[in-house]
Amino acid sequence: MFGCHIGRCFQVSIAGGSYQEGLTALVQGLPPGMELTEQEIYGDLLLRKPGADELSSPRKEPDLPVIYSGLNAADTIEGAGNKNRTNGTPLVILIPNLDRHFIHIKQYQDTNRTPRPGHASYASFVKYGPCDDAIGAGIFSGRYTSTIVAAGFTAKKVLRRLGIEVCSFIREMAGVRCPDMDSTAILDAVNRYKQMRRDLDPFYQEIYVKGRVHMDMRFLEKMRIFSEIEQQIDPIREKAPKITAEQVRDRYGIHSVVNCPDWNAAEAMLAGCNRITQTGDSSGGVIEVIVRGAPIGLGEPVFDKLDAELGRMLGIGAVKGIEIGAGFSVKDMTGIQSNDAMQSKDGQVAFVTNNAGGITGGLSTGQDIIIRLAVKPTPTIDKPQSTIDKYTLKNTQLAAITRRDPTIVGRIWPVAENYTSMVILDHLFMHHGYQAIKDRWSKE
Repeated sequence: MFGCHIGRCFQVSIAGGSYQEGLTALVQGLPPGMELTEQEIYGDLLLRKPGADELSSPRKEPDLPVIYSGLNAADTIEGAGNKNRTNGTPLVILIPNLDRHFIHIKQYQDTNRTPRPGHASYASFVKYGPCDDAIGAGIFSGRYTSTIVAAGFTAKKVLRRLGIEVCSFIREMAGVRCPDMDSTAILDAVNRYKQMRRDLDPFYQEIYVKGRVHMDMRFLEKMRIFSEIEQQIDPIREKAPKITAEQVRDRYGIHSVVNCPDWNAAEAMLAGCNRITQTGDSSGGVIEVIVRGAPIGLGEPVFDKLDAELGRMLGIGAVKGIEIGAGFSVKDMTGIQSNDAMQSKDGQVAFVTNNAGGITGGLSTGQDIIIRLAVKPTPTIDKPQSTIDKYTLKNTQLAAITRRDPTIVGRIWPVAENYTSMVILDHLFMHHGYQAIKDRWSKE
C-alpha cells in the first residue's frame, strides 16, 4: 500500500487499522534534545478520541500512546539529564486498540457484503480484493487520524519552541457560523478549551496525573498496565468529574462540548446538530486553522507551494474542500477588493487585509496563515440506504446504523491542527536550510 508517508525533512509514516492491534506513527526529523512524554501526546489525542461527548461515536477507545523508540532510555552519562529526550533517531509512537471486541467485529462481518454509501468500502474492496481490511473500515477508518494527531503534536511542540503557534477551531457546524474574532482571542479560547478537556478527561487524570503509567516504566511494564486498563474502561470513564455546562462556562469561559470561541455560536451549533441527529441523520461543518508567527518565505515554487502542501489535508477523512484566506469568495471580488494592500509602518511592512490567507505565490507573507476545511456529514447514519451486495452486485438495503458520530466536525479540528503543524515544520526545515546557505554565500 502506498500513500502512508508524508514529508521531506520532517517525515511521518503511519500504519495500522481500526480493528487491528493498533496504529503506529513513525516520525523522522525531530531535533535531538527535546523532552517528550506520553502524557503530553495524549493531551492532544484526547481531543480527537471517540466517546468523549454527545457529538462523537460511542466507541470507547482511550487512545493511550506508547513511545516505543526515539528517546534516550537513560542518561547517556551519569547526571547528563537527557533521559526521555529525543536522540535524533526515528521516533515510534504506538496507539493500541483497547475497545476492540468480537461483538463489534461481528457487526461488521454481518454487514460487510453491503458497502456503506459515503464510505470507501466499495472502492477499497475492488482495489484490494477480498482481503481488504474491511473490519471497521481498516486504514480508511477515522481511527487512522489518531496517528496524525500524535505525530503532529511533536511538530507543533517544535514550532511552539520557535515562536510559531498553530490552533484550530470549529468555524461552522450544522449551518451555524462563528462570528469573526481576533486571532489572539481565538488562540486564548482554544487553549482554555484544551485545558478543560484535560482537566475533565478521566484517563488523563487516572492514568497520567496519578502516575499509573509514566516515562520511567519499560514497554512491557506499560503493556501489563494497558491489559488491565482494557478491562477497566467503563469504571475509569465513570470517574469523569461531574460538572455542568454552566460550571464549565463559569470556570473556563468556553463551551463544554463545541470548540468554538464564541459561546453563543457554540451553543447554537450543538442544538443544530442534536436536531439533525434526532431525525437519524448527520451534519457537517467548517474547520479553521490559524498559524501565527511563521516567517516570510515558507513554501517552494510550482509543485510545492505552501498552500498546495496544505491542500493535502484533503487526505483527512470526510474533508471535501479546502480554502486559504478568502478562498472561494474571491470569485465575487474585484482585483482591488481581493488584493491585500501593503503599507510601511515603523520600518515594518503591514498589510491592510488578509484575503490571501497569509500566502501569495505559494510563499508565506508573515501574516496569519488561515486555512478552512469543509467537512461532510458523517456517512454512517440511522436511516436505511440503498446499496449493493459487493460479491453478487445485487441491489439491496443497508439497515440503519446507530453506533456512529452524529457529526465528525468536532473530532477533525485537532487532526487539522496537527497536520498543519507537520506541513509547516517540514517547510521550516527547508526554509532555514536555504536561508543559511544563501546568507553564507552572500558573505563570501
